[in-house]
Amino acid sequence: MAIVGGEVMEMDDITKVVGERIRYFRKERGLSQEELAHQASLHNTYIGQLERGEKNATIESLYKVTQALGITLSDFFHTTQTGSKINSYEISQIIYLLENKSEKDQRTLLQILDLLLKWRDGK
Repeated sequence: MAIVGGEVMEMDDITKVVGERIRYFRKERGLSQEELAHQASLHNTYIGQLERGEKNATIESLYKVTQALGITLSDFFHTTQTGSKINSYEISQIIYLLENKSEKDQRTLLQILDLLLKWRDGK
């Protein structure tokens, strides 16, 4: 177990969070796994294994990945948090898509999402 962002997490969870962060930053930059692997001097299957949480990243490999992504290790580990849960890639993408919209658009989209979830849950 380890403490990440004030939350006690199992090692498997940390591995998945690291993988989600790599995928998030890679996709945000429009890179394929192969392109990121090449720029980081790592094997492309290793990048895929990291993103799926199948392999534990070494400090050295994380450093190479962050350098290839053009971010610092600090940027990589800076997480957006809601309560005590570290946001997944999907939540990060939603935030990314909404952050440049007007406040009015954000409220409208929130209302639409709320209605969709209520409809789906039968409420």
